[in-house]
Amino acid sequence: MNEFEIEGLKIGDNHPPVVVAEIGINHNGSIEEAKKIAKLAINSGADIIKHQTHVVEDEMSFEAKSVIPGNADISIYEIMKDCALSEEDELELMNYVKQEGGIFISTPFSRAAAVRLESFDVPAYKIGSGECNNYPLLKHIAEYGKPIILSTGMNTIDSVRKSVQILENADVPYALLHTTNIYPTPHKLVRLDAMNVLKEAFPNAVVGLSDHTTSNHTCFGAVALGASILERHFTDSMTREGPDISCSMDPLALSELVEGSRNIYSAKGDNKGPVNEEAPTIAFAFASVVCIKEIKKGEPLSMDNIWVKRPGGGDYSADDFESLIGKKAACDIQPGYQIKKSEIE
Repeated sequence: MNEFEIEGLKIGDNHPPVVVAEIGINHNGSIEEAKKIAKLAINSGADIIKHQTHVVEDEMSFEAKSVIPGNADISIYEIMKDCALSEEDELELMNYVKQEGGIFISTPFSRAAAVRLESFDVPAYKIGSGECNNYPLLKHIAEYGKPIILSTGMNTIDSVRKSVQILENADVPYALLHTTNIYPTPHKLVRLDAMNVLKEAFPNAVVGLSDHTTSNHTCFGAVALGASILERHFTDSMTREGPDISCSMDPLALSELVEGSRNIYSAKGDNKGPVNEEAPTIAFAFASVVCIKEIKKGEPLSMDNIWVKRPGGGDYSADDFESLIGKKAACDIQPGYQIKKSEIE
């Protein structure tokens, strides 16, 4: 089974799904708000707190000033310029998360951002879907030799394959997250079975879901299909303003995601058959062959004088019923009681 660790947190098929709370840019550039949101995420049970590291001048060309995302009314350049934390503030955020007992990782959107995070000695990297096919940046980050969680939205299997080759050449542990980059994402466009496509195409990968819908439903479905990582945006309040708030979860939704995903993981199992704990129920729920009309010695058993009734545990189960038809009674048999082997010739 595929698995790896981030600061002792085991991630893979044989472990409960890891819940990543992405505070992203929901703090709107305020370190105090970022710390407040991070603290709430930790208290709500998130396994990993994920940030976004934006060094705008290294991340975007000036053309970005005229590109307006579908979930905003100002350019992506302006959004990130307004929301980016300074290096000093981001280091403070990371240290705060660690102080509060959380695991901090971030998504570097540029080479300068990656260099910053490596100077912080982050334990792992998250790569967004937009950078999945940014092979020069991905190769640069992979050379740090740390685990990488890679979102694969907007990419084909062929383009993801090039990314995976970079990661495997660098010999770094990695996970692939199926993603749909629409904010928020309609359920019909989530396509959960794409996780199975990723598993089949990349058998060495840990697989999960980065979800941008407005509820936990698709994450729960993903766990049933084998997701090892669940990532959703997180905010302290759904009334907060920001481009990612509509697809974020609040503390209640996060705590429900943590509890629900672990319950579903625990419920998965991998076999069909009775479990030992069902024995008391089997004892009364199953049926045994019963005499329903007095049978004289030497008389053949028939549909008229035997049938099946609860409870189980008799000498003859319901499965034995047809094989008893035509056999002769070794003695007189009274109605209302289970047929015993000693009563049959």
